[in-house]
Amino acid sequence: MTGPALPYEEQGASWRTLLIVPVGCVAGILTEAFLPGPVHWLGWAIAVVVVSLVLAWQIAAARAHVSVFCDAQVLRQGAETISIGSIAEVLPAAAGHEEPDWWAARALGELPTVPRRRNGIGLRLSDGSTVQAWARDDEALRGVLRGLVG
Repeated sequence: MTGPALPYEEQGASWRTLLIVPVGCVAGILTEAFLPGPVHWLGWAIAVVVVSLVLAWQIAAARAHVSVFCDAQVLRQGAETISIGSIAEVLPAAAGHEEPDWWAARALGELPTVPRRRNGIGLRLSDGSTVQAWARDDEALRGVLRGLVG
């Protein structure tokens, strides 16, 4: 059996998402070209710039606050980093409809709860406190953490 795949990493959001904006605007321009009346070039140019800026801001925020990185030394969740040595135990996943005690624990990172479309992973720290790590692929991160913590 091989060890955990290190480093484990989730980016939070992809810059490729920005490609949606020009593709959507080209589709709008083509639609206008086949309809009677003019194509609103200035409107489409403004739309591309404004929507691209807003989307780029959202992507940058997701990459800063919803990214995950784990290697043999650290676990980083958004802007919060903890040492792997400070993790005493990876708590069991929820079974069935039961809510484990760690679901009420503080989520790692600077967000108040586990981010949307992410699942929590209960961790008991060496100081006795309980926190929630989180990831899109929580089973993969749980496996990596179990391999590192033992």
